[in-house]
Amino acid sequence: MASLSVPPVLTSPRQDAAALHKAFKGFGCDSTTVINILAHRNATQRALIMQEYRAIYHQDLYHRLSTELTGNHKKAMLLWILDPAGRDATILNQALNSDIPDLRAATEIVCSRTPSQLQIMKQTYRVRFGCYLEHDITERAYGDHQRLLLAYLGVPRHEGPEVDPSAVTHDARELYKAGEKRLGTDERTFIRIFSERSWAHLASVASAYQHMYARSLEKAVKSETSGNFGFGLLTVLRCAESPAKYFAKVMHKAMKGLGTSDTTLIRVVVTRTEIDMQYIKAEYHKKYKRSLADAIHSETSGNYRTFLLSLVGRDR
Repeated sequence: MASLSVPPVLTSPRQDAAALHKAFKGFGCDSTTVINILAHRNATQRALIMQEYRAIYHQDLYHRLSTELTGNHKKAMLLWILDPAGRDATILNQALNSDIPDLRAATEIVCSRTPSQLQIMKQTYRVRFGCYLEHDITERAYGDHQRLLLAYLGVPRHEGPEVDPSAVTHDARELYKAGEKRLGTDERTFIRIFSERSWAHLASVASAYQHMYARSLEKAVKSETSGNFGFGLLTVLRCAESPAKYFAKVMHKAMKGLGTSDTTLIRVVVTRTEIDMQYIKAEYHKKYKRSLADAIHSETSGNYRTFLLSLVGRDR
């Protein structure tokens, strides 16, 4: 369930475009107006505003925002105004092609998305950046990690809730034989099962594994794999069981300790606000005994804080 709040009575995209243009004029930017408009419009509405802005002012709103805003507020806003597939493609491109590639961020985007989301995102990546996502992954990742990402991108998985109990039992047994039962690990079996099965099926496999071997599949993955490959398998498994729990944990890790990983915080907030942020907030409060809004408030400041809290919403 989304946390995005849209006014019951909306101004037209043309009026929003005019109000944004006015906010940019003069000395400095009226960030309050920019946030009040763009943080309370859904993806379709934002696209229409961008369309109107270009038609009226012969200028790209994305470019104008990039010149008017600064810091983390700018980074968050420039991702937010993109459509979901364009946003994922942009995050992936930045993660894979920066001076120091962020393979964890790239792995999270790939391994936490549904097959239909991945399909649209791959097409968007090709159009926007002029190359195939698979090519960039092949250039940056290697070994079993590379094989997992390419398999996860390439296999059309079922997205429904139906599972075959006998197939679930078979997969649990295969994973045990490929990992804990033997000396060394048969990584190809893990890649095959994790990339070819639906989330509902994998969640059932995890439950069956616990029942059959009195040990969690997550612990088995942790003990049998490592590095980015292990991280990818765990991302798939945790998202199969509960995307909200997974992203609550990611945000907690981003904000705990000394300093905040703003890149991670921005990535999760802007990509989950229109999908399941209400569920993430509930899981965050349940696990960490604190509201996500309070945690964000204490770790951020200024327009950046105002913008993220506008997306996440205060706890009701």
